[in-house]
This record gives sequence, C-alpha cells and structure tokens, in this order.
Amino acid sequence: MELHRIAVISDTHGLLRPEVLEKLKASEAILHVGDFDKPDILEKLKEICPVWAVRGNVDKEWADGCLPEELETALFGFRFYITHNRKHIRNDLSGIDVVVYGHSHKYEERRENDILYLNPGSCGPKRFRLPVTMAVLTLYPEEHRIVAERIDCVPAAASSGRSEGGSAAASGQRRSRCGSVSEEGRSDSAAAHGQCEDEQRPEQDVDMHKLVRAVIKDVRAGRTVAGIAARHHVKEELAEEICRYYVTHPGVDVDGILDRMERKNL
Repeated sequence: MELHRIAVISDTHGLLRPEVLEKLKASEAILHVGDFDKPDILEKLKEICPVWAVRGNVDKEWADGCLPEELETALFGFRFYITHNRKHIRNDLSGIDVVVYGHSHKYEERRENDILYLNPGSCGPKRFRLPVTMAVLTLYPEEHRIVAERIDCVPAAASSGRSEGGSAAASGQRRSRCGSVSEEGRSDSAAAHGQCEDEQRPEQDVDMHKLVRAVIKDVRAGRTVAGIAARHHVKEELAEEICRYYVTHPGVDVDGILDRMERKNL
C-alpha cells in the first residue's frame, strides 16, 4: 500500500533538537508553520528534504521577502493550507484536506467538515509548562486517508523541570501548608499566627495562558501587583512582568504577552 510521511513542526525559535531531526530525516517532506526566529533553521531543514513554510510573527525581520503569511499546496494527492496563527485562517477552505497552524505552542488535532485541523505545538525551547511536540502525518492516497501522530520530543520527566530559557520569575520556591492567601499577600493563617510565607506554585504547576488572562482581568479591576501575585500564588516578579507588558503595549492580547515574555528569555 502506498503511503507517505510528512513531518509538521512549528515555533522552533532557533532550536532544532536531535529528537526532532531524527523524525525529520525519516520524512519525505517538512511543513514548518512559522516562528523560525533565525533563517539558518530554514536552511538546515532544506538540507534534509523539501520544505513548505510560512513566516511567523517573530520572523518579520528576515522573512518578509521570502516566506508567505499563508500557503496552499498539494502533496501526494492531498491539499494543505498553512498559516502561523489560527486567527488568520481564511474563510473559504473549499477543497482543503488539512489546515496547519501554530503560534500557541499547544498541540491540537481535530476534524471538522472532513478537514483535519492540526497544530503541532512547539518543538523549540520549552515554554513554561507546555510540552515540546511535533507531528507526523501518514498519508494513504489510495484511500484518501490521513493519520496524525503526536510526537513528544522531551520525556515527561524532563518536561517537569525548569523551562529552557524560561523566565526566572516563573520559578516557584516553597509550598506552605497554610490557609488561603489573601489579596494583601499573606495567608490568612500567617496573618493570624505569623508562622509561614505565601504559597507559591512551582513553574510546572502554572498554566501561563490561564495566568496571563487572569492577570489582565485583575489589572483592569485595579488590583496591585502584590495583590495579584498573592491571589494567584506566584512570585511578584512574574506578576509584575505580565502587568508591565499589558500596560505598556496597548491592545496586546494573551498570546502577545506570552510571545514577548518568551522572546525576552530565549
């Protein structure tokens, strides 16, 4: 039976892991969904096999003239539509079999109206607690069938450690077993007895997307940095960093803040 394997990667941000290269070399084509960060990543991929790629939001300095924002192509009898941010997916997807996007660093795979929607996640530097992933598509032209396989590039044990290039402010220190934390930054128990410090979650326990969204709401509500940090059990440095990006970049959304934090710490 005829079959073909295509590697799908995104958000490499200047890093090609050995585990990723191994999967790429076993594929007939590579789809890169943007945020290379460095042009030499694209050149290295081209040395392995044919590459179809779009530019991401961090590629503007070098990719404006050589990579499109969106791309439609046919591979082995299947039609692919590729763009970096799912918000930019066009409305008319007539004849498309697979829509590939990235940007969020979160693996996603779903089927809708006979179309496979795929976000391979990020296989570059680890971003906070998110896993490091890519995807391999196996195409069966005779049956017009596609099988998507998620590849976890870093073992679970390694993923639970400190992020590569992650914000030092996101690192947790100690967990206390005291009562709930008040907005003023001290636990109810500590306020009454002076026996323990604020509970702070380790980095691997923090869902950064959820945290940033909550901090934005807190800023709008007029809460202080100390109060926000205590409310979400994180270090003040992390809360202050999120607040600063939100206040100094009018109109920025959750993904925009995460992108700026990540680029700062690469």
